[in-house]
Amino acid sequence: MKPFAYALAVGLATVQLASAALAGDITGAGATFPFPVYSKWAEAYRKETGSGLNYQSIGSGGGIKQIQAKTVDFGATDAPLKGEQLTKDGLVQFPTVMGGVVPVVNIAGVEPGKLKLTGDVLADIYAGKIAKWTDPRIAKLNDGLKLPDTNITPVYRSDASGTTNIFTTYLSQVSEPWKKEYGAATTISWPVGQGGKGNEGVTATVKQVPNSIGYVESAYAKQNKLAYALLQNKAGKFPQPDDKAFQAAAASADWKAAPGFGIALTNQPGDDAWPITAATFILIHKDPADPTKAADVLKFFDWAYKNGDKLASDLDYVPLPDNVVGLIHEEWKTVKGKDGKPVYNM
Repeated sequence: MKPFAYALAVGLATVQLASAALAGDITGAGATFPFPVYSKWAEAYRKETGSGLNYQSIGSGGGIKQIQAKTVDFGATDAPLKGEQLTKDGLVQFPTVMGGVVPVVNIAGVEPGKLKLTGDVLADIYAGKIAKWTDPRIAKLNDGLKLPDTNITPVYRSDASGTTNIFTTYLSQVSEPWKKEYGAATTISWPVGQGGKGNEGVTATVKQVPNSIGYVESAYAKQNKLAYALLQNKAGKFPQPDDKAFQAAAASADWKAAPGFGIALTNQPGDDAWPITAATFILIHKDPADPTKAADVLKFFDWAYKNGDKLASDLDYVPLPDNVVGLIHEEWKTVKGKDGKPVYNM
């Protein structure tokens, strides 16, 4: 699909969800990382129940602001809020699916999975310290792969982004210079490159700009047939970025280790683990102004946990383990109406 056509398709998907919205539909806004799977879930849920979802794919920063302002029924973020922030804003946070962030490139003749990179090389590309595809450090990793003697154009998120937070968290773990100079955040003062808004914008920009490299959620790479690069993981292996590798990264995760399930799945051990794996999260008010709408939000995600696994897997997202869903159901009991009772009973 051509970049403009893809951007138009994404835009239309958002508009169609909104234009079809009825008074009883739930509203959400935020992360672009899970937009493909939320769209699939919303379509199936409407067909099955008659109820819909109006979801604005505006980035994690926007989603956090909108739920804080109470202009949506739920917010969505890939950068989980810390316990003190959740308490301050009176929010409950829970994960929905896991997925991976992948480096994608537009290099003539380079097919998906053929280019290999390490974390420190990727960090130095985005820091502007590696400027050409023929740099000796890249060549050493890719013996036999023909790469052009051209400048690299790094493409990054121009908006406040949970995907950026995941990506820079990983870069900070594998590159001490990156950690010292830039760190991990939803927005970064990028030293080089070109920005794109949302996973959609980075996807479109990489497709338009020859010899570029970007970072997107794996579903965007898959849907748009982008050439992805393999990343060396902590065990020194180069796994494929697929559901098996994302599951491997989450295999030993302790979901109780942080408030709101806000654990990091980046740079995990294991031969099969994809190094930039993450969960994506929902935010909802603990004492909602409209308890009925809050119950409808939880009902939608409860349906998704029970019925949406295949739709998620088809897009290379990883459904949450049953034991984690059980912990989430317990957390939902803290979302209460004015009568002090949970708004939603499983």
